[in-house]
Amino acid sequence: MSALQRSAVGEPGTASAEELLSAGRAAYGKRPDVAEVSRAVDLCLGAARADETGPTGVAGLACAAQSSTWLVEHERSAAVRTDLAVRAVQAGQLCLRRAPASATCRFWLAVALGLQARERPSTGDDALKHMVPLLREAARDEPALDEAGPERVLATLLLRAPAWPLGPGDAEEGLALARRAVALRPEHPPNHAVLSEALAKNGEPAAARQAAGRALASARAAAAAGQPDAADWVRQAEALGSR
Repeated sequence: MSALQRSAVGEPGTASAEELLSAGRAAYGKRPDVAEVSRAVDLCLGAARADETGPTGVAGLACAAQSSTWLVEHERSAAVRTDLAVRAVQAGQLCLRRAPASATCRFWLAVALGLQARERPSTGDDALKHMVPLLREAARDEPALDEAGPERVLATLLLRAPAWPLGPGDAEEGLALARRAVALRPEHPPNHAVLSEALAKNGEPAAARQAAGRALASARAAAAAGQPDAADWVRQAEALGSR
């Protein structure tokens, strides 16, 4: 086992991989409790260590990457955010090495690379080179992953990245991808949020406000239903609506 693998996976425990993964997913489900999500990272990495050759270990690495990316978005310390983003990238890279055809590994590695680039701008150019193909492949193989996550994240990247020749930015394609994400999962508030951003970027302010309104309404419905990420979605949609 390499130093990177030891860093990403950690030491073995006594529970089975399946038990560790189940406990990790349950802990992640207790968002927005930061301590529980931190615990989820450790449990999921433990599952990956306990099953180094099977699908449970791959799922553990994906779970660890996902949980780490959530923590990045909810951490105030820049140093801690950077460390978490690096850990997420390590878990995603190992996930993809173990399962090269996995859309889930591709997706969470791409998300982690984006967060690492945000926290460490010097890695940005390299991250973009990898993120775009990873997200395109994930969208091709499993478009509904994370509620149309590959389309949504790729749309966001293309809307915010510099355009050619400096980068892959493409507002028109970003809008097309955002519309596909909404078509795939119209009940998911972040899909409407990215559509609002895309419409605004493409010079359609009235349509952008309407999409922001749909994002807010669906986020409030999710909050009423007890969705653990709904408070974040409400804040995002309110910010869009105030532009």
